[in-house]
Amino acid sequence: MRIEEITIRHLKMAMKAPFKTSFGTVHEKELLLLEVKDVTGTIGWGEAVAFVAPWYTEETLKTTWHILEDFLMPILLHKDIVHPDEVSAMFAPIRRNCMAKASIEGAVWDIYAQQSKQSLAHALGGSKEMIEVGISVGIQSSIQKLLDLIKGYVGMGYKRVKVKIKPGQDIEVISAVRATFPDLPLMVDANSAYTLHDIDVLQQLDAYNLLMIEQPLAADDIVDHAKLQKQLKTPICLDESITSLEDVRKAVELGSCGVINIKIGRVGGLTEAKRIHDFCKEKDIPVWCGGMLEAGIGRAHNIALTSLANFVLPGDTAGSSHYWYEDIITPEVVVEDGYIRVPQSIGIGYTPKMDVIEKLTISKKVYR
Repeated sequence: MRIEEITIRHLKMAMKAPFKTSFGTVHEKELLLLEVKDVTGTIGWGEAVAFVAPWYTEETLKTTWHILEDFLMPILLHKDIVHPDEVSAMFAPIRRNCMAKASIEGAVWDIYAQQSKQSLAHALGGSKEMIEVGISVGIQSSIQKLLDLIKGYVGMGYKRVKVKIKPGQDIEVISAVRATFPDLPLMVDANSAYTLHDIDVLQQLDAYNLLMIEQPLAADDIVDHAKLQKQLKTPICLDESITSLEDVRKAVELGSCGVINIKIGRVGGLTEAKRIHDFCKEKDIPVWCGGMLEAGIGRAHNIALTSLANFVLPGDTAGSSHYWYEDIITPEVVVEDGYIRVPQSIGIGYTPKMDVIEKLTISKKVYR
């Protein structure tokens, strides 16, 4: 394939409910949507998941556009590509900026799947026809409100619930959840809100039979996570600390975790996500697919990735209607009794709704 045209759109989507974590609250999601066209006219779609502020990583929506426009697109445009794996190698001289890389690489994977007449899931090596889905619940204004939300999600069939925690809103919260739902597959996510000084608090979580404690310590740390894991019975899951296969290798060697959360944007694309998956499968480290409040395109890529064999834990890819009044794809992503059906049609398996996309677009630019 030879990429001849790239359109970047800046979208703003209102969320049905604010999503609160230890680092901030999201009321509406702004994102970049990439429409990539090759010389044959085949169009692939990608989504950039960086937030407007550098809460989660150092990347933002504006820096993503800058890196795409000034560095990545000049590398990619008008070059011959045989396989999407080549894109990672082409982008290697550009340090970090994983979300920018992932957005355009994902569109190339979509084109490749279409031109090789297979689904994106099959192109990645996925074999599942159905994937298990969990739900991520933000920090709530009261414990009762949290319990009411979880009750609703359990009734919908979600296979696992993740509860966001932070210092002062942790043990009491999880104790109440576990008392109300004694058999619920449950995990917590701290988004780097704790330090080793909080070991006593984190050790108390061992009493609640959790699947994992996600990213309790600093995003740039795997050494202290290794120290903490030795003091806990509950597996640590690394999220923000993992931006590449090399990060995973080092974390596993140090004993920093027992589970890995793979996010396509955080690790730089589908190729690197697949490499991490394969390594973890070899090392018997279970993985699952995390979420970044994606719209439909990013959600479709997550579904395809989760079809790989070692995604043995339910991910955060909830249905479209959980977050959005109207998604940008048709059909929308639907969860049925805790499962999502993996599309078997060519490409990502969903069609962009151009009327909705144009309605939500703040600005756009075409590059040739």
